[in-house]
Amino acid sequence: MNRKRRKDSMGRVLKDGERVKGKGYEYRWTDRFGKRHSFFAGTLTQLREKEEQLIRNQEQEVSNDTKKITLNNLYFLWRKVKKGLKANTFQNYQYMYEQYVMDTFGNVKIMDMKKSDIKDFYNKLYENGLKPSTIDGVHTVIHQVLEMAIDDDIIRYNPSDKALKELMMEHSKETKKVKALTQEEEALLVNYMYNDPEDRRWYPIFVVMMMAGLRVGEATALQWSDVDFENNTIDINKTLVYYDIIADHTCRHAINSTKTTASTRKVEMISMVKEAFLMEKEYQEELGITCQANVDGYDDFIFLNRFGSVHNHSTLNKALSRVVKNCNEYVLRTSDKSDPLLLPKVHNHMLRHTYGTRLNDAGVNVKAMQAMMGHSDLETTMQIYVDPSSQIMSKATQSYEDMINKMFPERNAK
Repeated sequence: MNRKRRKDSMGRVLKDGERVKGKGYEYRWTDRFGKRHSFFAGTLTQLREKEEQLIRNQEQEVSNDTKKITLNNLYFLWRKVKKGLKANTFQNYQYMYEQYVMDTFGNVKIMDMKKSDIKDFYNKLYENGLKPSTIDGVHTVIHQVLEMAIDDDIIRYNPSDKALKELMMEHSKETKKVKALTQEEEALLVNYMYNDPEDRRWYPIFVVMMMAGLRVGEATALQWSDVDFENNTIDINKTLVYYDIIADHTCRHAINSTKTTASTRKVEMISMVKEAFLMEKEYQEELGITCQANVDGYDDFIFLNRFGSVHNHSTLNKALSRVVKNCNEYVLRTSDKSDPLLLPKVHNHMLRHTYGTRLNDAGVNVKAMQAMMGHSDLETTMQIYVDPSSQIMSKATQSYEDMINKMFPERNAK
């Protein structure tokens, strides 16, 4: 329903912000920093002349009082004009800024801000227990807000440039490295799921994630049309997200593009991955499960819960934890060893790390690994996901020694 437009005593329609006040007219507006303003005029024509002048000033001039502009002032403007981010990413950025910056560093004036101030702020966040990965998200917002200040000629350079680099380098090993399952642990988990009547239900999706290297959102977004059984390929072209809608305090699924351009890729299926897809299809047919979900126009999803809806990250993490617990209990019940092999705590993304490590164990070319995992840069592949096992390190050392022996046969003969 359209809102009824206000009019003055002469029947003229008033624009937003305009109102009759006393014997004249008032125009009220909020500036880009959230501050309320108003001005008056004797006639509507005079008022609108002032409005036009205001617009010209806003378009052509930066605030004359730039010395008072704080980081928070610019953040509110950034939040208003920022476009091009995925909805859940934008909400995460807002949460991080408003949770960790707004009441503290957000009050610092832009003109007084130095790189050392930003470094000190990041260090304090870390000392207070914030993970470097979260601080990186905070930094992303601060950097974008300050870039906007450069565009508006408020500052000449961005003091946050490389301000996080030292902290991230210092703590990169402890924050980035995620342990992968060993070959023995992976075999135990896969064989247990395959053979257990109850937990076999989870075999298809976890095997696909672990043996095709899919992120959880990539796996849950898969449609049957994305899998080519004839050519044994999986088309990774989107991701499924589950996020809070701040406005009405609800949650919903949404389809987003892949994490990066490189994440859009075709993955070749090994036989166990193909088998897993076919097992999922057979399971759903036996129980009469059909896809009831339609997310942003997408349907016919592969991995479904018993109600025919798509899975979310939290549900799968809980299911994986239960599977690991059940597997370890089974081992303890049935093993006659004093120190049997047990699984560590496992989460969704650890399956992807396991995939990267197995590729490395198999001697896959690093550039091929980068493409198979959908990474935009090789450094991510090698430093974050690849965790060479002790066996592969020993094998590499032996290969090196064999080469040296061939180079110096006279030494080897002694």
